Order: sequence, then C-alpha cells, then structure tokens
Amino acid sequence: MADAGQGQGGYGYPQPPQAPPTVGTGTAQPGAGGYSQPTTYAKGTTPARGTRTGPATSSRRPSASPAAAGGSARTRKARLRVTKVDPWSVMKVSFLLSIALGVITIVASCVLWMVLDGIGVFDSVGSTLKEVTGSDTSQGFDLQSYLSFGKTFTFSTIIAVVDVVLLTALATLGAFIYNTAAGFAGGVEVTLAEEE
Repeated sequence: MADAGQGQGGYGYPQPPQAPPTVGTGTAQPGAGGYSQPTTYAKGTTPARGTRTGPATSSRRPSASPAAAGGSARTRKARLRVTKVDPWSVMKVSFLLSIALGVITIVASCVLWMVLDGIGVFDSVGSTLKEVTGSDTSQGFDLQSYLSFGKTFTFSTIIAVVDVVLLTALATLGAFIYNTAAGFAGGVEVTLAEEE
C-alpha cells in the first residue's frame, strides 16, 4: 500500500508533475490554484503586468484618522507651571513698554489740548473765570497762562518720565517678589492647548 500511494496526491487522486522554475527567462510557471510560482528574474527584466509572483498580501488602505473621521481637530493640552521669572528680562520689557506708554501719554495730551483749543473751550472757560474772579483792581484768573501748550507739553513729559522710572522699578521688584512666592507656593499653573 505504501508503494501504491507514492505517486498520488491526497484522497487517491494523482498529483500532476511540476516543472522546475526557469531562472533568468522572466516567465513564471503556472502552479496549482491558477497562480504562478515565484520566479527569479534576470537583471533589467520585470514581470508581466497582472502576473502574481508572490504570496497574497492585504492591500487594504489605512483607515482614516479619528480627526478626519470626526470632522473636528483634536486638541492637545499641556499643563505647565511658571516657577521662576528672570528679573533682568522683566526689567527690559517693562522699560520698553513704559517708554511706549510715556510717548502715548505725551502725544495724547498734546492732541487733546489742540482739540479743546480748536473748539474754543479754553476761551469760554477763561472768560467765565475772569468774570467770576475779576474785580475793579484785577482782571481775574487767566486760564490761558496756566494751560498754555508749552506748559501742557512740559507737564505731560514730566509725568511720562516719572512713569517710566516707576513702572520699570515696580515691575522688576514684582519679579523678585514672584520668585520668592513661587518658591513657597510652587508658581502659577498655565494650561496650553495646541490644535493639530
């Protein structure tokens, strides 16, 4: 019985002989199941289109990301803590910001004075004060002498310079105070979000 089953396949059917694959010809030998067997090709040759030369692989496309499927972007969040502030950087930034604020103060005060003078506010208020405070020996209070453009510009400049010095000093002192407080309390917690 062993000799009778040597040339037969399973279930009593004869197994067809298979020819060895041809090396370097670029052709694949058909095998069982209708698929061609793996073939070694010579350099520069390619298999014919539609020829299946390797094991079947899954060519499934990757699934879409959850962000694309849902239609909304996913947001990543990070919780950070500010434990120390550099006083030197705080001083530089506060100095520049206070200079900008001082320039804005000077320009705003000068523009406001010109607008009020153009619509005649100083004249009407000055004449009213002269009538109220005037007497037979004096002409009364002269508003224009106290609120002239030169005095307004000088006063606003002095205020701007004082603001620059005070704001810079207070901001730098605040950085030192924050560093000391953060050493005990741990600092201020900040939550940052990043959209993908």
